[in-house]
Amino acid sequence: MAGMDGSKINQATLVLLVLALVVGTYGQTCPNQLANLNVCAPFVVPGSTDLMPNSDCCGALQSIDRDCLCSTIQVATRLPTQCNLPVTCGN
Repeated sequence: MAGMDGSKINQATLVLLVLALVVGTYGQTCPNQLANLNVCAPFVVPGSTDLMPNSDCCGALQSIDRDCLCSTIQVATRLPTQCNLPVTCGN
């Protein structure tokens, strides 16, 4: 991934790992829905100056099945502990 710094590569790897775990649970539908969230990247990448999501991002989020979204969030929040990574998040 030429031109990407280490933190962006790590973020991309984490996203792929979460997607792989969700595929194992929900088949291909949920990951396809989650892939549509790429339009939200400018609003969630650390250091972004975009504070409010645009209508494309909100529409993509609304189109995701609730079980898919909740499961993905649960998996993502468990990953640091399961990988023995002490993570403490601020606000």
